[in-house]
Amino acid sequence: MKRLITLLFVVFTNIAIAQIKGKVIDTNNQPLSFVSIYLENTITGTTTNNNGDYELSVNKKGEYTVIFQLLGYKTVTKNITITKFPFILNTTLSEEKVTLDEVLISSKENPANKIIRNVIASKKKNTAKFSQYTADFYSRGLFKVKNLPKKFLGNKIDDMGGGLDSTRSGIVYLSETISKISYQKKPTNFKEHIIASKVSGSNNGISFNQAKEVDFNFYKNSFNLADAQMISPIANEAFNYYKYQLTGSFYDKNKKLISKIKLLPKRKNDRVFSGFIYISEDDWAIYGTDVFVTGAQANTPMIDTLLIKQSYNYSLKNNVWIPVTQTIDFKAGIFGFNFNGRFSAAYSNYNFTPNFTKKSFGNEVLSFAENATEKDSLYWNKIRPVSLTSEENADYKLKDSIKSIRSSKKYLDSTDTKHNNFNLINIISGYSYDNTYDKWNIDISSPIEDLNFNTVQGWNSSIGIKYSKTVNKKGERFNIGTKINYGFSDKKLRPTANFFYRWNNTNKPILTASGGITTSQFNAKKPISRLWNTISSTYFKRNYMKIYEKTFAKIAFSEEVNNGIRFYSSLEYADRKPLFNTTDYVMFSKNDVNYTANNPQEPTNFTSSFTPHHMWSLKLGANINFDQKYMSYPDGKYNIGTNKYPTLFVGYTKNFGSGNTTLNSDIFYSQLTQKMNLSNWGEFKYKAKGGIFLKKKDIPFIDYVHFNGNRLLIAPKDNYLDNFYMLPYYQLSTNDKYGELHGEYNFKGALLTKIPLINKLNFHLVTGAKGLFTAENKPYSEFAIGLDNIGFGKWRFLRVDFAKSNFNGKSENRIVFGIKL
Repeated sequence: MKRLITLLFVVFTNIAIAQIKGKVIDTNNQPLSFVSIYLENTITGTTTNNNGDYELSVNKKGEYTVIFQLLGYKTVTKNITITKFPFILNTTLSEEKVTLDEVLISSKENPANKIIRNVIASKKKNTAKFSQYTADFYSRGLFKVKNLPKKFLGNKIDDMGGGLDSTRSGIVYLSETISKISYQKKPTNFKEHIIASKVSGSNNGISFNQAKEVDFNFYKNSFNLADAQMISPIANEAFNYYKYQLTGSFYDKNKKLISKIKLLPKRKNDRVFSGFIYISEDDWAIYGTDVFVTGAQANTPMIDTLLIKQSYNYSLKNNVWIPVTQTIDFKAGIFGFNFNGRFSAAYSNYNFTPNFTKKSFGNEVLSFAENATEKDSLYWNKIRPVSLTSEENADYKLKDSIKSIRSSKKYLDSTDTKHNNFNLINIISGYSYDNTYDKWNIDISSPIEDLNFNTVQGWNSSIGIKYSKTVNKKGERFNIGTKINYGFSDKKLRPTANFFYRWNNTNKPILTASGGITTSQFNAKKPISRLWNTISSTYFKRNYMKIYEKTFAKIAFSEEVNNGIRFYSSLEYADRKPLFNTTDYVMFSKNDVNYTANNPQEPTNFTSSFTPHHMWSLKLGANINFDQKYMSYPDGKYNIGTNKYPTLFVGYTKNFGSGNTTLNSDIFYSQLTQKMNLSNWGEFKYKAKGGIFLKKKDIPFIDYVHFNGNRLLIAPKDNYLDNFYMLPYYQLSTNDKYGELHGEYNFKGALLTKIPLINKLNFHLVTGAKGLFTAENKPYSEFAIGLDNIGFGKWRFLRVDFAKSNFNGKSENRIVFGIKL
């Protein structure tokens, strides 16, 4: 015990004495946050927190020159002699007085334009100076909420971890990350190794403060911010989007002339920034940025404003300006929820001559050190480069104490008891019984939520029960359940059961088993939702959904066998039987009901369909993501999509064992998908499918290849690449070779923002083309033009397309509405 006390004393003593510490304020005695503080002739140091406090670690006593630097303020240099620790050094910064006296104003050319042209011309030279490096990265994320509602849509909202005051305002998220990053320009590589990660009040400690996510490099022509590709003010085509105004200049501590240039967007809703960019003349390099965007510009309507401030330091050794601090402040709100927050980052200990080899980079772009999420407060107090504010300290202490209470069995059992309270309304609304401590729960589904209508079963619904269990933190879990469906018109019960097991979150091996009696659409991809079929049938007398009955047993297994390659397999036995209409119910206008038969091939044949039969189906497939990047978290592996290469799926289905060899079939098929980011010109995505039966035979219609048609005015799915706009559901189903192509170009405002008045609406122009090629038919094609992001203010929920089809010399026009929430 004495040794432990001695050790703790030594640790605390070292933490306390090896510091220069103090507070930085402005001339109005207001604290200044994110001031860069570092020793002269170095590019490493610390920054002030939101209260203006800082702590700068030094190795020994002696004479030092300390630099205080903040964008928009005069740099302060202080010579000090340290004789004891901690050394208190408070500082006041005054605002930088910019003047136009240093600039020769020419009537021929805007001086700001000349500066920006020189910066654009020098980008390659400047970025070459830090074309590869390693650095230390520190990030802190802070979310606050104000006047949080107690209920939303009738559901109670909890206290968000315990950090809210009596007005339901306060910190709802606080996190920190310390990591080492490595960057290489050619070929482009980036990786991050997280040394420590902490989330206030959380047991797993995994924050989402990643260096790659906040790599807002203004030297690039564009970069992703929120949900938009933002155009840099020094992009090669920047003059198409910005006007510039030189507001003044000043000299920095290295006697370099710094120009302050105001950014003036040419069009309000372009993907551009407003604010200021600071340029070091002669170097023609970025000295700092102080810019903002609106939620409309960033294609994220719930955001009001998002501000980015960056500070660069000059490295004499490498003759280069490099970013050292960055803050991202935001305000957001929707549905009565009002948030604000800040993500702050600090870069230090740059090494511009790393010894990279071919093995230095790979597909793993993020990894965690062992026990990175389990570091205690002593560790963080020693290593944290930016000191906490009193509010942040209080939040950690409060939520850490609450966490230990709320993770106890006694507390979790008590909250479960309240949640598990059963009442009569649960019979129709659904019910869930939780055991949070042991990580299992039982769910009983709501028969109301599953209520729907079709002409075979009439009104029908299901009720089910499912048991789920989480085994460990590595992703091992399983569930088992059963469901019973009942049709009120055909008066038949159809029970099913299912089982799911996943071993881990790394290669995610998944085993599923299911069986029972169910109804299934002839097109197993289910192009018609039960909701829209219910509305279409009962209101408009159009029963597009065609179903049959199968008694089945199925087992499936999938696993990522190698990075980027996931293998799929399944085996199913099914006894298939035809079904017929049993009702002509409609909601209104009961006269002249014109339902079609439940026969996709003969809509007027109400008495016969296909011959009952049984069939075994073996399916094998592989999904291949070329050059797939991934993140290695403590609880598993998480893949990252890439736009560089398409994703390929190849598959094979064998239908056999029917007792009649003429009904058996073999088909090979493939699919290629890709989404390409076109910078400030929006995005283009496509999906190409194709397949071939080994032999064309008179097989059951169920085993034909069916295509996702649409006869509704509502787009059935959010993914437009999976469906046609107006193709009849089973018109071109085939048992021969086929090809299918879908393409869509979303300009993301690139065109409409250039049209006066229309640009104020912030709509997105979308064009699409689709084609279907089957062996026995002429090509079917569709072309469409539409508007996305339709709505007002933060409510952007509608897309409208005008589509035109062509088949066998006949064309059809249709307007299709897409609704997204």
